[in-house]
Amino acid sequence: MTSARSHSPVIALLGLEARLDAAETESGWLDTRYEGVQWKPLIPGDSPEGGLSVLIRMQPGRGYPAHRHLDFEDVLILSGGYRDKFGEHGAGTYLRYPPGSTHAPVALGDLAQDVGPGNPPCLLFAVARGGIEIEESSSGTGE
Repeated sequence: MTSARSHSPVIALLGLEARLDAAETESGWLDTRYEGVQWKPLIPGDSPEGGLSVLIRMQPGRGYPAHRHLDFEDVLILSGGYRDKFGEHGAGTYLRYPPGSTHAPVALGDLAQDVGPGNPPCLLFAVARGGIEIEESSSGTGE
């Protein structure tokens, strides 16, 4: 069974809607220090390759603080979307951020409205090789 919200064409083509809905359940999500941003590690423990493979969920209007990539970061937006200094990116978008690049993604949508089909959270899959460094002056609130 799938949710009423639409998933990216990539998810639909691969028939992964039910799995994605299961991934969005509350089980296994970890809070970050940034309000409205959670993550779920996909590989337990430390990856032998270094870096992290995670799901990240940002509530509408919330974001991850400005950060610098220490190596390549690959991102696939599974539902919702976000904006950063490179533009607005929606469901089904694949992005690759090179080493040394910086950005501060903020989920599309309205922080003041209830989450729902017209105001979904951003759910993304990310592989951050080498990790990231948070920029000191960033709050991660999308403000």
